[in-house]
Amino acid sequence: MKQVIFEGNSLETIRAFPNNARQRTGYEIDRVQRGLEPLNWKPIATIGPSVREIRVQLGVQYRIIYIAKFGDKVHILHGFQKKSQKTPKLDIELARKRLLQVTRRHNK
Repeated sequence: MKQVIFEGNSLETIRAFPNNARQRTGYEIDRVQRGLEPLNWKPIATIGPSVREIRVQLGVQYRIIYIAKFGDKVHILHGFQKKSQKTPKLDIELARKRLLQVTRRHNK
């Protein structure tokens, strides 16, 4: 089973989700840890290659951006509540910044 690494404040952000969103997020992350795909996801090539977004839709939309290509680790780059059709630029930039940090650590 892959180890989960929460980048930046992503763990605190997910812990602030409502209980049902937090439970569903945990279930989806567990699937990724076990080498399975989340039930609802899409690639996010605008952030980087191999980056994916878990989509939790419970009336309100929640998103978890992660990458699982570095060995036995799943890096959770960012989590947020999506309030519009388009992902906010600040959320994309934050995930890109964290991806860059992860990439640098793994390329040392």
